[in-house]
Amino acid sequence: MKMEDIARLAGVSKAAVSLAFSGKPGIGEETRTRILSIAKKAGYTPRRSAPAQEAATVANAPVEDAAPSLLFLVIANAGIVTSQYDRQPFFRELIHFLEQGSRAGGFSLLISAIDMARFEDDLRAIAEMHADRGVILLGTNLDKETLTRIAERLPKLIVLDTCFETLSIPFVYTNNVLGGYQAGAWLCRSGHRTIGYAASDVRIPNFDARRRGFDDAMREWSVVVAADHEYSVDPMLPAAQAAFQNKIAKLRNDGKPLPTAIFCESDFIAIGVMKSLAELGIRVPEDVSVIGFDDIAEAVIVSPELTTVRVDKEKMVRSAVRLATSLDESPSEGGMNISVATALIERRSSAAPPSV
Repeated sequence: MKMEDIARLAGVSKAAVSLAFSGKPGIGEETRTRILSIAKKAGYTPRRSAPAQEAATVANAPVEDAAPSLLFLVIANAGIVTSQYDRQPFFRELIHFLEQGSRAGGFSLLISAIDMARFEDDLRAIAEMHADRGVILLGTNLDKETLTRIAERLPKLIVLDTCFETLSIPFVYTNNVLGGYQAGAWLCRSGHRTIGYAASDVRIPNFDARRRGFDDAMREWSVVVAADHEYSVDPMLPAAQAAFQNKIAKLRNDGKPLPTAIFCESDFIAIGVMKSLAELGIRVPEDVSVIGFDDIAEAVIVSPELTTVRVDKEKMVRSAVRLATSLDESPSEGGMNISVATALIERRSSAAPPSV
């Protein structure tokens, strides 16, 4: 194990780990204690010079947590969750509410990430340190097999932002089917009948559930999404995308109608769609309405402001913290699932179709 691994497990920078071992100022005492405790439990002995001898001695001494704590665990570099997950708007907002909720409950929040490339080794180290602690796992990008392997090692596990009903694990998740249905039904009620769908080219269960809800609305209103109006885009690139633009340009060159509205599986996708349309001289919403999903902070920064399906991230996090801190028995034995409803937030990127 290297210093980088200790930093990842502790949810801090490599520089913070170095300061902890050297005994130098620059980090809080709680953080220093946590880093040294993690290093001890992981069996890590730093390469040190003479001035660091005292810090190394501390690392080999038993350390108790000063206050009860929760662990927020992320599996990075798998699917849409990158190693820079804390910079991705949706996950950044989740972490913000987790910090608030933990603090309000009198708990400190530990944040740790497992790199999928070192999954087994990192999971083993996490389990050795946190088997008795409540763990909130970001499940957005994870499949059933991975969740099962994690739950076997972490008995007090709560999974956030996904749900597999056939697993006996507590899940707190968004009702994505409802959100997709709300977006599709709103477009149909507004008079749209030529509707497009912008899907992520990286698939996760949440996106699939949004599609199911959207398709339910289309069936109710007897609307068929044409193959020419189906788009596959990069969900991590909130910028103009050539593949999407080429497909729109081909419709115009062939004299075929553009969709009067496009539903996007996430706000990042929606922002990219709006920028792509703007570069082609297509106005939003005068020519094409755009609806996103998530209601991230950037939804009100773009122009026009984005109509979107709101994911109540604060309520999801509050429910997960309550589960993780209130159950004395192992919660993973119960399989208690909490579904959080969505709401469509109407802003300026959507309107009735031009013909209405």
